[in-house]
Amino acid sequence: VMAPIAAEFAGDLGYRPEAFLMAVAIGAGCDFLTPIGHQCNTLVMGPGGYRFSDYPRLGLPLSFLVVIVAVPMLMIVWPMN
Repeated sequence: VMAPIAAEFAGDLGYRPEAFLMAVAIGAGCDFLTPIGHQCNTLVMGPGGYRFSDYPRLGLPLSFLVVIVAVPMLMIVWPMN
């Protein structure tokens, strides 16, 4: 759903769309904050004995780590100009 919007946005700004599309793909795969964000999170919640509050406790630092690593890597691997 977001890929065509990101590609159009990049085109309107005069940038190549690859970095924007990869940012959408990374963002879609990084759903660490809730157990309902991805089916795998929901599957391990019961057998692992996790509570809903356990997900943001570990997911927030992990999300920050993904942003800190992904943004510079996107700019290096897929330059916008």
